[in-house]
Amino acid sequence: MAKKSMIERQKKRERMVAKYASKRAALTDVINDQSKPMEERFKATLKLAELPRNSSATRLNNRCELTGRPRAYYRKLKLSRIMLRELGSFGQIPGMVKSSW
Repeated sequence: MAKKSMIERQKKRERMVAKYASKRAALTDVINDQSKPMEERFKATLKLAELPRNSSATRLNNRCELTGRPRAYYRKLKLSRIMLRELGSFGQIPGMVKSSW
């Protein structure tokens, strides 16, 4: 089980990303538009830099839904490898059987 503080920090980042997504998208559109004057694009760059760091989507980590583990994450199931194996062993994931011979 991951530390509660790390899980809560991740939730806070997710909320912040959602809050600033439209503002970030608008600023990046201005920055990438070559037809705009250089001064306007530079001002947009400065405004983008003033936004909180945690509002960037690249700062999000994938975490297991059950344990909060950040590593060995299966995107399709939103689980870590440990929980995937455990749930598979108990037969709680359809079509998955732990191999034995």
